[in-house]
Amino acid sequence: MVARKTDIYDKYTYRVTWSEEDSEYVGLCAEFPSLSWLAESREAALRGVSKLVAEVVEDMRHNNEATPEPLAVKQFSGKFMVRVPPEVHRQLAIQAAEAGVSLNRLASTKLSR
Repeated sequence: MVARKTDIYDKYTYRVTWSEEDSEYVGLCAEFPSLSWLAESREAALRGVSKLVAEVVEDMRHNNEATPEPLAVKQFSGKFMVRVPPEVHRQLAIQAAEAGVSLNRLASTKLSR
């Protein structure tokens, strides 16, 4: 089996959803939130936005601009800070104490659901 070179735009995060407003499918790319492609079928919307992203990436490369890192290959630390109102913090701390777990464990469990 011959491995093929995968271009960066093949690694981006694509999604196709229905647009009631446009009465068509819309193809989106998470790394390029300003880009979209409307089409009559899901497949055409995905092909369209993929091609558009490839063109934008090539243009960015041509102009020596940095391209977004694909979410699929990005390394995540597993840490992020969330600010909540003090009363929510208190309620979560009470729930964690009652459950006999850390506040971090409680929050992680709630976010994983």
